[in-house]
Amino acid sequence: ALTMERNDIIDFKALEKELQAALTADEKYKRENAAKSIVLASHLKPLERKDKIEKRTVPWNCHTTQGRTSQDETTEIFQEKVLLQPETSAEFYRDWRRYLRSGPERYQALLQLGGPKLGHLFQTDVGFGLLGELLVALADHVKPADQLVVLEILRSLASTGRFTLNLSLLSHAERESCRDLFRKLKAMGTLRPTKEGLRQEDQGLEEQPGGLQEEEGLLQELLGLYQVN
Repeated sequence: ALTMERNDIIDFKALEKELQAALTADEKYKRENAAKSIVLASHLKPLERKDKIEKRTVPWNCHTTQGRTSQDETTEIFQEKVLLQPETSAEFYRDWRRYLRSGPERYQALLQLGGPKLGHLFQTDVGFGLLGELLVALADHVKPADQLVVLEILRSLASTGRFTLNLSLLSHAERESCRDLFRKLKAMGTLRPTKEGLRQEDQGLEEQPGGLQEEEGLLQELLGLYQVN
C-alpha cells in the first residue's frame, strides 16, 4: 500500500510538471504569434516613399562642376535620407529598428522629430529598452549647436508615462551614457564660446533675454528628473 501511495505521489508530480510545461509552451506560442502579427501588420502599412524618403543628389566633387561630361552626370552619388514621420510609438520603434542602424542616423532622426513630437508619441510609455537607446544616441553625438533641442527632447521624454520605471531599468552602460550626456550639456553651458566665436544659431540665442538662464534652469531640472548626481 505504501509503494502504491509513493507511486501516486510521483505520478502526481510528473503530471503537474507536464501541465506547467504545457502552459509555458502555450505562453511562448502566444508571444510568438503576437510578434508575427506585429511583423505582418508592419508589412501591411509600409512607409510611403513620397512622404518619408527625400532624395538628395550630391556630386562626387562639388568644386569641380565645370566641364562635366554626361558620364559625370550619370555617376553622381545619390544619398537617400530617411525622413521619419511616425504617427504612433509602434511605428517609431519599427522605423528605429529597420532604417536607423547607425548612431548618427538615430541622432539626426531625434533632432528632426524634436521634443514635442517625441513626447506625443511616447505619452503612454517609451517602451522597454528604448529609453536607454535614445539616451545613448544623444550622448554619443550631441553638439553645442543642438544643446537646446536636446534639452527639450530630454524634457519631453521625462514627461512620458512610467518614465521613472523605465529610468530604473537602464543598464549600467546606458546609465553611464546618461551621465556622460549631462556632463557634456553642462560643459556646453559653462564653456560657451565668446561672442566672436559663436555659431550664427547660437548668437541668436545669446541675444534673447534670459535665453541662457532658461537653458541653465532646464538643465538643473533635468538633472533631478534623470537622477544624475
